Amino acid sequence: MRVSDLARKTGTTTETVRHYTDIGLLQPVRDPNNGYRRYGNTDLRLLRFALKARSLGFTLADIQSLAEASRHGETPCGQVRTLIETRLQQVEDRIAELQSLSQRMRTAMAEWQTVPDQRLDDGRVCGLIDTFTDDAGETG
Repeated sequence: MRVSDLARKTGTTTETVRHYTDIGLLQPVRDPNNGYRRYGNTDLRLLRFALKARSLGFTLADIQSLAEASRHGETPCGQVRTLIETRLQQVEDRIAELQSLSQRMRTAMAEWQTVPDQRLDDGRVCGLIDTFTDDAGETG
């Protein structure tokens, strides 16, 4: 298969196929007649795996490590379980941070509803932010 064939069969872009090839995840052979990269069924399976793994939050480094383990005859499923638990915790932590930020932003917007915009001559940039008190009771 050519780059375009592999991209089409997996629903991704030729740029993605080339990038995964450049980083060594996919390992096509060169056609001796024209020098083009030729991808086989192993590359097709690996690319499908990589795209699914990316959709689950695995990094390219994770995917390369899993693919390398598989190439050496290992079963990396235990590693997959550990990695996804770690990634899930990271995602949940980030969601909590974003929810907290969202609440602070809503609080600020509510506080600022009746405060007029004004130019400050005392060196402050914006009085709205300077006078905002967050959930912890900290000002500016």
